[in-house]
Amino acid sequence: MSAELQMSSSSDVVEFPYRAVSRAAIASVVFFVLAFPGLIPTFSPLLILTAVGIAAGIVGYRATKQYPDEYSGAALARFGVIANALLMVSGIGLHTYIYMTEVPEGYTRIPFHELQQPEGMPDIPTRFAYDIDGNKVFLKGYIHPASGSGALRQFILVPDLGTCCFGGQPKSSDMIEVTVTNGKNVKAGLTKRKLAGKFQLNRTPQKLTDFDNNIFYRIKADQVR
Repeated sequence: MSAELQMSSSSDVVEFPYRAVSRAAIASVVFFVLAFPGLIPTFSPLLILTAVGIAAGIVGYRATKQYPDEYSGAALARFGVIANALLMVSGIGLHTYIYMTEVPEGYTRIPFHELQQPEGMPDIPTRFAYDIDGNKVFLKGYIHPASGSGALRQFILVPDLGTCCFGGQPKSSDMIEVTVTNGKNVKAGLTKRKLAGKFQLNRTPQKLTDFDNNIFYRIKADQVR
């Protein structure tokens, strides 16, 4: 009886050997989940994680093939590679389409950094700001929290969340005073905004309540998204 039990136990060990799930395969799926918010324009940089997810999936799949007695998770690794690849392609395609179609007709896209003075330079309007004075422009930025809460018809636009929330008082060349026209308003928040309107350079810099530095730039926005 004891011999039969011993043989049965040995048989079970051979039939159900323990194999660890490849950590790389698991990581591939985790990177896919972390990268998924990259479909939202504000978090688009997260899509770079799909490349890491693809690499991790390949490593995990190879491990399951080279060491089949030690690692399982081949299907998980394949899923990670395919899911990350699809997310990368669809995300890049989506953001490319948005970029190509987001500027309204008659407006010119301007990068915020062209209005900013580099660190160590005097905080004055840039040459680019003089060149576009009076032009209809399109740009993106964030509403500074000191502009208020709720529905806003006037607010300060800054280039990034660091300037917006963690940079204290922004420099003059980091701020644009936005006035929304046509009786419209914008809800305050930390999402990135797209504005289209007429750019104006303040020849005589002015100050606003709650901001220590002068305001160089203004936009009369007829479109805000």
